[in-house]
Amino acid sequence: MHGRGRGRRWRRRGYSRRAVRFMEPTLLLLLHYGPGHGYTLIDGLSEYGLQAIDPSAVYRALRGMEEKGWVTSEWDEEQTQGPPRRVYHLTALGDEVLRWWIRDLRDTRGMIDGILRTYEQHMDEGEGEHH
Repeated sequence: MHGRGRGRRWRRRGYSRRAVRFMEPTLLLLLHYGPGHGYTLIDGLSEYGLQAIDPSAVYRALRGMEEKGWVTSEWDEEQTQGPPRRVYHLTALGDEVLRWWIRDLRDTRGMIDGILRTYEQHMDEGEGEHH
């Protein structure tokens, strides 16, 4: 019951569970290219279809990833005309986690492709009650 309530909360906020699940690997991928500020990373998420995520959720994810040792951050006081901004960097552990995510995504894609192939084949055959 607890998990179902959480899912509803995410939907009310405009997120999908898929978006939340893909946020961490996508942030790691973006940081794989180099350091980034929070808003730069949020913009980068939108390039992968994750534009509906609340920025506060992104910052919470970044803090969590920093606590896990996947990223580090520091204040950038020189490269900004406004107040200092936090710059995030991928760590060696974060790079290893990203490689794990990529393997897992490939495995998941294989499973999804198998389900889709089976369904499409069944529909093409045109037999059975649900066509």
